[in-house]
Amino acid sequence: MATDYDAPRKNEDEGNESIEALKAARSTQTTSIESEDADNPSFVLGGNDLSNVELDVVVLPPQQDEFTCMSCFLVKHRSQLDHAEAAGPICTDCAA
Repeated sequence: MATDYDAPRKNEDEGNESIEALKAARSTQTTSIESEDADNPSFVLGGNDLSNVELDVVVLPPQQDEFTCMSCFLVKHRSQLDHAEAAGPICTDCAA
């Protein structure tokens, strides 16, 4: 049987609940979960309002001594090139 670690823990006093009470409690839990917007989950970030923060990311073009492995799609240094196939270069980690 699978264990739901996110479920609230039961006290020793709750051992005598009826099946109907358990079903009613479960239905109220599922309706509260279903009412949330599943496509746009919200995250609580420690109370900090980060709505006006913009992230700046600098993307560099491929350097002369780099290649992109066609197996793992990571950018590697030319010293890690194992061989080149028809699809493209393969790194030593993926060739092993």
